[in-house]
Amino acid sequence: MMSRRLFLSGAATASLGLGTVGFAHSQSYPQRPVKIVVPFLPGGGTDLVARTIADRLSAKLKQAFVVENRPGAAGNLGAEAVAKSAPDGHTLLVALDTTFTVNPSLYKKPPFDPNSDFQYIGILATTSNMLVVHPSIPVNSVAEFVAYAKKDPISYAHGGPGTPGHLCMEYFRLLAGFQAMPVPYRGNTQLATDLASGQIKFGFVGSSGLVQHVEAGRLKGLAVSTRKRSPVAPELPTIAESGYPDFEFESYVVLAAPAGIPDSVTALLEREAEQAMASPGLQEKFSAQDILIEWTGSADTKARIAADAKLWARVVKATGMHVD
Repeated sequence: MMSRRLFLSGAATASLGLGTVGFAHSQSYPQRPVKIVVPFLPGGGTDLVARTIADRLSAKLKQAFVVENRPGAAGNLGAEAVAKSAPDGHTLLVALDTTFTVNPSLYKKPPFDPNSDFQYIGILATTSNMLVVHPSIPVNSVAEFVAYAKKDPISYAHGGPGTPGHLCMEYFRLLAGFQAMPVPYRGNTQLATDLASGQIKFGFVGSSGLVQHVEAGRLKGLAVSTRKRSPVAPELPTIAESGYPDFEFESYVVLAAPAGIPDSVTALLEREAEQAMASPGLQEKFSAQDILIEWTGSADTKARIAADAKLWARVVKATGMHVD
């Protein structure tokens, strides 16, 4: 009969062996260049964050981390590609939270399950959206905007179904009680140009892409969507300050991998990403783009995504948003 002492010794040896395997795996990672998929067009805030983290991970882990833009379907195309990739840590995803929290409710047949198809590494940063109107519209505050919109339904621009500008306006109109017709664009670049020229007169758009137009008088900024004021336009109130204390919309940038990657690789990426986002001078660089570094670890990221997905499922149902 095996003695208790011998059994414990064997178990300890087995445990040590497994730990050594996990340690060895993390020490050998990455074994080749790592692809970071960004499911949006180049040049936006998510792309900037992805390229910044790629540069820092490349330098620290002595292997190339290369960004690949795969836009389409509000992030679904790129996210699906990552979800179906080998779970070895050599294909990663940097995407907005809405890819995981909104798209599963917005699309009738989402191509992935945010709960089972991804391993979340962490939240890298957050961004805000700004409510703007063309100067030809006689409103100068959120209250005046709501009163104007209640008199006659407005048309507003957004960067595509399920993008932050779309969700932000739909959420706000639900709270404020007005009707609005969405006009989708393929990204924010042409959208901002058309807003500034007056071809379309209303929108919620990423603050960094609009502040130059607001400063030049081509657009009027009314408020920002986050709980705190934006560093690029501190004079503008928040929607919450403007009479809607329950309103808060904050986009956050998530680093994720396919489900099933080794725990040791998850832990390594989590540690290195946190250190990379704490690099000296990085917040100053991001502030000009209205990006705030707010690192959140793996477990808390998963919990936040699950909670936000429940909220957006209710909003999508209440507003009637859907994509066939």
